[in-house]
Amino acid sequence: MDGLEAFLGQIGSIVWGPYLLIPLLLGTGLYLTWTLGGIQFSRLWPALRLGLIKRSDDTQDGDISQFQALTTAMAATVGTGNIVGVATAISAGGPGALFWMWVTALLGMASKYSEAFLGVRFRTTDAAGEKNGGPQYYLERGIPGGFGKFLAISFAIFAVCACFGIGNMTQGNSIASNLTNSFNIPNWVTGLVLAVLTLVVLIGGIKSIGRVTAGLVPVMILFYVLGAIYILLANISAVPAALGQIFSEAFTGSAAVGGFIGSTIMIAVQFGVARGIFSNESGMGSAAIAAASAQTTHPVRQGLVSMTQTFIDTIIVVSCTGLVIVTTGVWHQTDPGTGEQISAAIMTGEAFSHGLPGQWGHWIVTIGLALFAYSTILGWAYYGERNLERLIGRGGVMPFRVLFSLIVYIGCTVQLGVVWNFSDVMNGLMAIPNLIGLLLLSGLIARETRFYLKHDPGLEANRAEIEAFMQGQQGWEEWKRSERGEL
Repeated sequence: MDGLEAFLGQIGSIVWGPYLLIPLLLGTGLYLTWTLGGIQFSRLWPALRLGLIKRSDDTQDGDISQFQALTTAMAATVGTGNIVGVATAISAGGPGALFWMWVTALLGMASKYSEAFLGVRFRTTDAAGEKNGGPQYYLERGIPGGFGKFLAISFAIFAVCACFGIGNMTQGNSIASNLTNSFNIPNWVTGLVLAVLTLVVLIGGIKSIGRVTAGLVPVMILFYVLGAIYILLANISAVPAALGQIFSEAFTGSAAVGGFIGSTIMIAVQFGVARGIFSNESGMGSAAIAAASAQTTHPVRQGLVSMTQTFIDTIIVVSCTGLVIVTTGVWHQTDPGTGEQISAAIMTGEAFSHGLPGQWGHWIVTIGLALFAYSTILGWAYYGERNLERLIGRGGVMPFRVLFSLIVYIGCTVQLGVVWNFSDVMNGLMAIPNLIGLLLLSGLIARETRFYLKHDPGLEANRAEIEAFMQGQQGWEEWKRSERGEL
């Protein structure tokens, strides 16, 4: 197992290294930002208003509301990456890694918009009458010939594999470990409770998942962010220096301090980008699967709503974690017993404990991590289910739900060194076919986006108005036929 773990670690370093995914992710995000005219900056407020305030379109075409689709995708992304992943990036890459997480998010918003747009644009209706979409469909339907089908099948296989790792066992293990350390709850008890809760929610399908995430996600994010804001306000005098350090070390690297391993600029970039994608999943294609289930009057509208997921995940939640770690100085502290830098696994907890009185900091991180990780389990269960259905049909859905819930128990009760490395590899391999597809379909995305926003720049048009100005457009007619099941 040690040999397998080392082998997977080597593969992961190649996949997430400076010559493959990092330039592909950043390059795709930059190209789509340019092609779409900086849509993540110019349309952010209308998108936030539609997704968080209005919350739904005046249509029944879809399974869940736009807000529920957004929270389902956020449930899958706001997880351990927002707590442990940020600490890992700063631990290895220094405070400058946080800057590159921000860059990844800002560029990734264009990628997130594009994949969510395509998820709705090319979605289908399955045998149960539910909307089904994502890279496993739009890569084949949007890219003609065998190459598109090859990309779609590749994505589906990698996504099913990834859902049992990053979306299941690793999340359950994080919950069990933290509850054991904080409250002495046995791992098997946590595993049993999580498995039962997961199965109960999954049996109800996407509508059940949507209802749970719509209630859980806003509460857990608010709970965690308020704790972080309290710490930052209490240490407000240290915030300017922390921001200066983050920006300066993004381009100079960090010198070794105590047990800190030291970092060059490349390490800061590599860990910032890798952990940024691990946190917000922009470019991986996963959020498009949730977006495809939304009740929306046009693919552009859901694409913009889904784009806000990356903003909330990284620009808000990840920033809170990173700034707390840097302002409290925990990132370069050493363990008195070993003389080495404190582990990234406990770094965020230590930072919150430094900033809040008593055990409040420790409790906030433990409870926040448990809620974040459980919501990720629900979101990724849906991703895995949709991709398995693409591969073997609707008959595999219920057995998958039962198996997925059982594996949650296993994840809570075993050591997962191999699974973590496996998850990193599968996540990276998922992104590759999706990013290729985004580049190949960028012309279609830009053309249809520009036309829609020319007529509805503030996302305020109702269904009748949209039907009127979209009438006769090739892409619109094709989408409507698909919605009716004619394609």
